Amino acid sequence: MTARPSALASWSPEQIAQGRRWVRTWQDAAPRLERIRRDELRGLDAYTAISWLLGPADYRTPPRAPKPDSGLVEQQRLFQKLRRA
Repeated sequence: MTARPSALASWSPEQIAQGRRWVRTWQDAAPRLERIRRDELRGLDAYTAISWLLGPADYRTPPRAPKPDSGLVEQQRLFQKLRRA
């Protein structure tokens, strides 16, 4: 296996130092960002979260529109058939 040159081989010492500072900055920010994320999640209400997940929905048109009956009438009809048998 041949060794590949480092992806940073073309970077100057100043660019490497700047990259290290960038990594340190994000490492320092990570716990604070995580705290903000958790606080936002705790403050989120269920209806907003569902709307973000499902997107806009029109509950007046199929397939989300309510059915003309609940299915209970059909269920009772089937029970009547079974009772007669």
